[in-house]
Amino acid sequence: MSGSRKRTERTGEPLGRGVGAPSATEAFVAHRNLLFTVAYEMLGSAADAEDVLQETWLRWVGVAPGSVRDQRAFLVRITTRQALMRLRTLRRRKESYVGPWLPEPLLTAPDVAEDVELADSVSMAMLLVLETLRPTERAVFVLREVFGLEYDEIAEAVGKSPAAVRQIAHRARTHVAARRPRGAVSPAEARSVLDAFRRAVETGDLQRLLDVLAPDVVLLGDGGGVVQAVLSPVVGVGEVAPLVAGLTRFGPAASLRSAYVNGHPALILHLNGAIDTVLALRIDDGLITGLYAVRNPEKLSRVEHETKVSR
Repeated sequence: MSGSRKRTERTGEPLGRGVGAPSATEAFVAHRNLLFTVAYEMLGSAADAEDVLQETWLRWVGVAPGSVRDQRAFLVRITTRQALMRLRTLRRRKESYVGPWLPEPLLTAPDVAEDVELADSVSMAMLLVLETLRPTERAVFVLREVFGLEYDEIAEAVGKSPAAVRQIAHRARTHVAARRPRGAVSPAEARSVLDAFRRAVETGDLQRLLDVLAPDVVLLGDGGGVVQAVLSPVVGVGEVAPLVAGLTRFGPAASLRSAYVNGHPALILHLNGAIDTVLALRIDDGLITGLYAVRNPEKLSRVEHETKVSR
């Protein structure tokens, strides 16, 4: 598949014959969920993460046999480099995006919510915080804080010295800490808040909505210019509540389903049997402080089937 490649990703030396296909495939498959999660947390896009994995495979299968001592670290390094290149391209694409850009939602297994650190790292709220980091800061933060890589491993992945990586990690941690959700939310608390929110929406009970929405709640909508969505953030419970109460205005044609999206309880709105909107929540101190409504059809394919994420 990649016999024409002349240099290895790690050493830059000429290749001999590539890693044997069976062993290369087995190693790649064994780490695939981890590699996807690394790429997705860096990009916020499952489609682009899959492209990064394809590029990672093409480089991996051409590596000289016996030249890699730690396959996991090596594969993470390739994935990080490819994701960094893709992230810079994505940033240019987002500059011309119509309305707010939201991460591509993933339907995840309920047990992901039990791994609090993993669930937090793939949550819509955290991915939006990561969007405010520079590309290298994002890579360093993800590799260090989520996947626990050592500074020298990260340095090789991002092309910096270990000392520089330590400084970048400190800067990124400080930046994220000031913007991330204020405290960990247990799966039970998240389900309780979601259930109360769902009942309020289904009944159109404005008072119930006011009870569960924070005064400064923010609603973001992503239609990508393809379908109708709010084009700028809607701020404040007085503005957000009436919009949310209208979610089921289509009557019997509309139905709400609870699901785990990006490791947290969320709602999926079906209209005439088809997925119309994914509504993810940010919860702080028992109240909903963020609502993320993804409606762009190009971003909804990953909520039809579960995606495996892993640390």
